[in-house]
Amino acid sequence: MRAAVLTEVNKPLEILDVDVDAPKANEVLIRTSAAGVCHSDMHFQEGKYPSLLPIVLGHEGAGVVEAVGSDVTYVQPGDHVITCVSMSCGECRMCLRGRPYLCPHEGMVRAEGDGPRLSLDGEPVHQLTELSCYGEQMLVHEKAVVKVTKELPLDRAALIGCAVTTGVGAAQNTAGIGPGDVVAVVGCGGIGLNAIQGARLAGAERVIAVDMLQDKLELARTFGATDTVDASGGNSVMEIIEMTGGGVDHAIEAVGLKQTAEDCFNMLGSGGTATVIGMIPIGTTVEVQGVALLAEKKLQGSTMGSNRFRIDMPTYANLYLQGRLKLDELVSRTLTLDEINDGFDALRKGEVARSVISFD
Repeated sequence: MRAAVLTEVNKPLEILDVDVDAPKANEVLIRTSAAGVCHSDMHFQEGKYPSLLPIVLGHEGAGVVEAVGSDVTYVQPGDHVITCVSMSCGECRMCLRGRPYLCPHEGMVRAEGDGPRLSLDGEPVHQLTELSCYGEQMLVHEKAVVKVTKELPLDRAALIGCAVTTGVGAAQNTAGIGPGDVVAVVGCGGIGLNAIQGARLAGAERVIAVDMLQDKLELARTFGATDTVDASGGNSVMEIIEMTGGGVDHAIEAVGLKQTAEDCFNMLGSGGTATVIGMIPIGTTVEVQGVALLAEKKLQGSTMGSNRFRIDMPTYANLYLQGRLKLDELVSRTLTLDEINDGFDALRKGEVARSVISFD
């Protein structure tokens, strides 16, 4: 199959012919239909997060099942599926305590003697998060997929695999936003926009969108923002404290920077919670004023929207088909696999909410 392979950090991805193994007992082979271009993939390409090389990137994908291993009963060829980073074994301590999104994935990767799922000239090619959606096929563990209705277009389904689940889930599952809450979302890219619509769906009274780009602030209003704040002036924290009369109940960080994480904490009112979605670079320290903790302010992280993906993703699919969840508006560009590096460049420039690679 053709796939976008990272062979060297800070270099463009190369489109190479990669060999795909046959599915083992608990594996599923998928013909990729669409994959989203996400900042998380770019973090690995830029070396902000380490990975073994060569590696096929991509973690937000959807497609059609082509073949299944002998022990797979959940899906069959022809099923439409979304893949998910936060596969869960159902047996570990995190799964049993109701936090399957923190599962360490033991037993869901191939044993060393089983050979690699992907290879190039006989040498192993690694899979980002055991998925690798930037290829014409995906070979994954059965617990990394969820079936969705065939009414849902697969180029929209792919967005549910990360952007929607991470953003909406952070608002509703991790933060627990409820009716009447006042919320600020810092960063209005694909994940931030979904945090905004997650807050809207949860019944927030006000949702304040914060970004440095006017076009993204305008787009945020279509996703449910009631107010917008231009952060380019550097005084967004004080502006939000003034406009809310003391601070917000929830602040969601969807950028992945030290400054924006600290800003989210500092714009909280008493008893407020700041939830960090963005992937802050490894080695970065986030600092808060200790005295603020006496007002029961909280700073917490969120992994993939604290999801239960086989429940949440079909729910999001139904919300879209009911006209209650926006997916069409997320897609800024549709690309071919050969244009993947253009997609990364657009991300760096802040030009897009989401680019989607179409394999069909």
